[in-house]
Amino acid sequence: MSRNTNPDSLLGHLLELRNRLLRCVVAIIVVFAALAAFAQDIYHLLAKPLIAVLPENSSMIATDVAAPFFAPFKLTFIVAICLAIPYILLQVWQFIAPALYNREKRLMAPLVISSTLLFYSGIAFAYYIVFPIIFGFFTSVAPEGVTVATDISSYLDFVLKLFFAFGLSFEIPIAILLIVWTGVATRADLAEKRPYIIVGAFILGMLLTPPDVLSQTLLAVPMWLLFELGLQLSRFYQPTTTDDAEQQEPKL
Repeated sequence: MSRNTNPDSLLGHLLELRNRLLRCVVAIIVVFAALAAFAQDIYHLLAKPLIAVLPENSSMIATDVAAPFFAPFKLTFIVAICLAIPYILLQVWQFIAPALYNREKRLMAPLVISSTLLFYSGIAFAYYIVFPIIFGFFTSVAPEGVTVATDISSYLDFVLKLFFAFGLSFEIPIAILLIVWTGVATRADLAEKRPYIIVGAFILGMLLTPPDVLSQTLLAVPMWLLFELGLQLSRFYQPTTTDDAEQQEPKL
């Protein structure tokens, strides 16, 4: 991809984009095919945090006839997408890299890698830290006479929502670095707005998680800490300038 606006060049870019999208789709299908035989095991692994805290003689249930088949395969497909993310990002990087300035390339490569690792870290944090806490809490406060028996499809939707919320929230340091680097706001400006950002973290926690204070807090506090981390890392990044861009503009 380059900055040339020639129609032939534009058609070439569209063809290249199509080819890279096809590669991404093929990569997801290949990973899914490799994992399909283990779909039941993958779902069991996902259900462990809940199963570990269920009362005795209680288990998960399936209220839909097809749920025992579709729920594990739906999860496996999403896992395949997550595992293919590094390859997908590689294809995106190879498509846009020729159009970037040298300074942008030096910044974007580590940001792409770190954003992927942070997304995975958010998912791991949700699975190993948040799930045992909130599932233990939910099952312990069930009213007397109520048997806790969670539907497998409802459970899958619940945990996928939390995975997305925590994976997205762990991208905050990257967002802070980009805001400072592009000059949208300075580090000092962001520091001054800290009280509003903390309130905003709790509001986002309320919107992105189930309607309970515990889940909201478990998301909002890491978001605040990640904001502080991004603020500290932004010390090492300077805003781009027009002069720098002109000096680094690639020749066509």
